[in-house]
Amino acid sequence: MSSAAENGDTAPGKQNEEKTYKKTASSAIKGAIQLGIGYTVGNLTSKPDRDVLMQDFYVVESVFLPSEGSNLTPAHHYPDFRFKTYAPLAFRYFRELFGIKPDDYLYSICSEPLIELSNPGASGSLFFVTSDDEFIIKTVQHKEAEFLQKLLPGYYMNLNQNPRTLLPKFYGLYCMQSGGINIRIVVMNNVLPRSMRMHFTYDLKGSTYKRRASRKEREKSSPTFKDLDFLQDMHEGLYFDTETYNALMKTLQRDCRVLESFKIMDYSLLLGIHILDHTLKEKEEEISQNVPDSKRPGTQKVLYSTAMESIQGPGKSGDGIITENPDTMGGIPAKSHKGEKLLLFMGIIDILQSYRLMKKLEHSWKALVYDGDTVSVHRPSFYADRFLKFMNSRVFKKIQALKASPSKKRCNSIAALKATSQEIVSSISQEWKDEKHDLLTEGQSFSSLDEEALGSRHRPDLVPSTPSLFEAASLATTISSSSLYVNEHYPHDRTTLYSNSK
Repeated sequence: MSSAAENGDTAPGKQNEEKTYKKTASSAIKGAIQLGIGYTVGNLTSKPDRDVLMQDFYVVESVFLPSEGSNLTPAHHYPDFRFKTYAPLAFRYFRELFGIKPDDYLYSICSEPLIELSNPGASGSLFFVTSDDEFIIKTVQHKEAEFLQKLLPGYYMNLNQNPRTLLPKFYGLYCMQSGGINIRIVVMNNVLPRSMRMHFTYDLKGSTYKRRASRKEREKSSPTFKDLDFLQDMHEGLYFDTETYNALMKTLQRDCRVLESFKIMDYSLLLGIHILDHTLKEKEEEISQNVPDSKRPGTQKVLYSTAMESIQGPGKSGDGIITENPDTMGGIPAKSHKGEKLLLFMGIIDILQSYRLMKKLEHSWKALVYDGDTVSVHRPSFYADRFLKFMNSRVFKKIQALKASPSKKRCNSIAALKATSQEIVSSISQEWKDEKHDLLTEGQSFSSLDEEALGSRHRPDLVPSTPSLFEAASLATTISSSSLYVNEHYPHDRTTLYSNSK
């Protein structure tokens, strides 16, 4: 619902064909949108700022714009039309909450022609994106516009409590009336920036019933795939560092509980995957040069508009996943099961579906024919639980920190023990050498004394070397039990000692 790239390009061979919506040319719709929003936002600046009251959510302002112009409106070459603005003060507050100034809002929508996108869904809605990539404008049905009006007070409360959310950010709700036809449009945040190439785009509901992209969709240059396609392409999921994973899942859980409290279901997670590959740099530079407005930078300026800002995290690139390309356009760093570095862009879309009688009947009919737990239309509580379970177990996963195995720990401890024992053995062997030298010197002095006293030079039994031999033998036994190091390096010392003693 709120994406510049979810809809891809127009089909080949149909570039010059202009689309119609309710028998109205898309060019007339785009022109009326720019004229109407230009007048209503400009007129709103004259009204003083004040707190939003309950009745402000139900105010509808209307202005007539004839083709020949009037005292208040400019002339134009489109058919006469009436332009309605729903809850202008409330939506002005929403825009201020996200740091959108009236001049920037007007510049984004009215300064350059709107860019039309193709639509992969079955709703038949028209999608437009502003030239600076900030906003998506979508045509909605009467029931969806009516539901959004009723949703506004609760939506206001939720945004006040937490502006960091993956839910759509609504910036305006309008209606164009011409020739007895009502065309309702909503202005939202853009989830997938066109200046960043999306190598894969998925619309995920957590359902498996008929959740595969059609052949017609696959033929597009930028197709939007579905759940079964994701399970086939990314069967092991997408990996995040612990901090980012926890922040993402916390945001998804909170947003799903909000939608459940409003009895909303059948929403999707729009997921765009950009693969960071050096071989694609030149192509991306060409695209980035052609897409953004030359008068403005191609980065998004709206607060909390990027994927990284929308989750509860500081925006760090954990585990060194992103080390290059600082201009990430607010994408969330991740890795594929192949180890590829990725940037993810995401947002919850299609939330203007209430679980009413028609949806209950649709689910009951599908549950009779198919497995009731696999169809996308389900009661809100079950839908939220299934959605979160799918995201937590099949789509998003946590990178497990590498821990030292027991064998490695054992090897390390053995190496440390060897080093310690060698130090002990070397110190003992040095003491043993000193002691041996002293014993030999002492033995020679005893021999000279015996020679003078008894007149004999060949009396080994008079040399008091036996205790020293016993000590040396016990010491050698201790050393050999600790390590073979001494036995390998000092066998000749023992021989020399023994021969001298003998």
